Amino acid sequence: MDLIENWKEEKRAAYLYKIVAKADPKASHKKLFLELSVMADKQADIWAEQIKKAHLTVPTDYKPDLRTNIISWLVKQLGPRYLRLILAATKVRGMSIYREENIGHEFPTSVDELEHKHRSIKSGNNIRAAVFGVNDGLLSNASLILGVAGAHASPSFILLSGVAGLLAGAFSMGSGEYISVRSQREMLEYQLELERHELDTYPEEEAAELALIYQSRGIPKEEAEKIANILIKDPDKALDTLAREELGINPEDLASPWGAALSSFFSFSIGALVPLLPFIFSVSQYNLFVSIGLTALALFSVGASISLFTQRNAWWSGLRTLLIGICAGAITYFVGMLFHAAK
Repeated sequence: MDLIENWKEEKRAAYLYKIVAKADPKASHKKLFLELSVMADKQADIWAEQIKKAHLTVPTDYKPDLRTNIISWLVKQLGPRYLRLILAATKVRGMSIYREENIGHEFPTSVDELEHKHRSIKSGNNIRAAVFGVNDGLLSNASLILGVAGAHASPSFILLSGVAGLLAGAFSMGSGEYISVRSQREMLEYQLELERHELDTYPEEEAAELALIYQSRGIPKEEAEKIANILIKDPDKALDTLAREELGINPEDLASPWGAALSSFFSFSIGALVPLLPFIFSVSQYNLFVSIGLTALALFSVGASISLFTQRNAWWSGLRTLLIGICAGAITYFVGMLFHAAK
C-alpha cells in the first residue's frame, strides 16, 4: 500500500474524528472520538517514520480535500449518526456505537459476554426484503393496470401494459439492488482489507482503539484493555471484532450482488404477476374485477406479513396496506379516465 496515502488516511480520520466529536451532543461520545483522533495522529506518525525509512518526503501538514470537506459539512448539518456508513468508509472508527444504540443491543461487559454478543440477522433481512419486494410489485403493477383500464383500453392492451410493467419494474429493482449491494460489498471488502493490514502493521494501536470504544460503553478501563488484548491475539477473531466494533459493519453481511439482484427481481415479479393473472388465463368482462379482488387479498396478506417485522397488529397492518393500495389504484384509475376523456 502507498505509504503517503496511508499517512493521509490517518490524518483525514483524525480531522473527521474532531468534527464528529463536535457534532455529537453526548459527552461519552465526544470523549471517545477525541481520543480516537489522538490515536489516528499517532498512527499517522508511524506511517511518517516508514515514509522516512523509504527515503521519501513526509508531507508537512494535512489539508482536507473536497470530499472530506463535504462529509464534514454533512456531519455538522445532519449529525454523525445518519452518516455512519459514509464515515466508516473514510476510516472513521467507532461507528458501532450508533448502530448498537439504534437496534437496542446491550454492550458486552466481559469477555464471556462478548463471545455471545455477535449474531447475524442476515436471513431475517432477506425475508423482510422479499416481502417488501412482493408488495412493491403488487402495488405498482396493479396501479398501472387500473390506470390503463381507466382509459378504457382493450383487455389485450391491459395485458401488454401489465407485462411491460412487470418486466420494467423487475429489471429496475434487480439492477438497482445489484448496484447497491455491489457498492456496499466493495466498501466492506476495502475496509476489511485495510483493517487486516493495520493489524499486521500496528496491532498494539488497534487494540488501544478497540479498548477506547469499549470504555465509551461503560466498561472499566482494565477490563476493556483485557478484552481488546485477548481479541487481538487471534487474527481472525480480531478482524471480525474490529469490523463490528470499529466500523459498525458485520462481515457476514457480505451478500452476493447477483443473489440480491435475483431475489429482488423474482419477488417483484411474483407481486406484479398477481393482478395480471385474470388477463393471462381468460378473456372476460369481469377480468378487471377479479384482478382487483386478487390484488386486494394479496395486499392484505402482505400487510399482515409485515407485522411479523413491525410487531404491530396483523389485522391493522393488513388493512393499512390495503387502504394504501386502494388509494393508489383509485388515483391511477381516475387519471386514466381523464386521459380517455381528453381524446
